[in-house]
Amino acid sequence: MRVMVIVKADKDSEAGVMPSEQLLTEMGKYNEELVNAGIMLAGEGLHPTSKGKRVHFSGKNRSVVDGPFTETKELVAGFWLWQVRSMEEAIEWVKRCPNPQMGDSDIEIRPVFEMDDFGAEFTPELRAQEERLRDAITTK
Repeated sequence: MRVMVIVKADKDSEAGVMPSEQLLTEMGKYNEELVNAGIMLAGEGLHPTSKGKRVHFSGKNRSVVDGPFTETKELVAGFWLWQVRSMEEAIEWVKRCPNPQMGDSDIEIRPVFEMDDFGAEFTPELRAQEERLRDAITTK
C-alpha cells in the first residue's frame, strides 16, 4: 500500500522560516530510518505559497492565481510518499516523526490510488499505458 504523508503548513512555514539545524538533523536521521526500512519512496519540503501559483479550471477556461494562499491549516508544507503494509504501519511511522513545526502541527496520511481501485473503467489498454508511464519514470 502506498500512502502520501502530508506535513501541514503553519504560519512559520508560510512565512518562509527555515527549520533549525537540530530539526534538519532529526529529520535526516528519521528519513534515513525510513529509507533503511524500505518505506520511503520520495519526500520533499515545499516553499511557502507566496512562491506558488494555482491554476483554476472552469469548464474549458483556465485562470492563474498567484500565492500566497489563505487558510494556512489547509496548506501543505512538505510530503513523503511511502510504501507500507497497512495504514496502521504508516501511523506508527508518523508517530516516530520529529515534530516538523515549532509548535503544534498536523501530519495527514492519505492512501494513494492503485490501478485496481479504479475498477472496470480502468481498461486493459489504460493499465498498459499506466505501466509504460511508470516504467519510463523509473528509468529516468
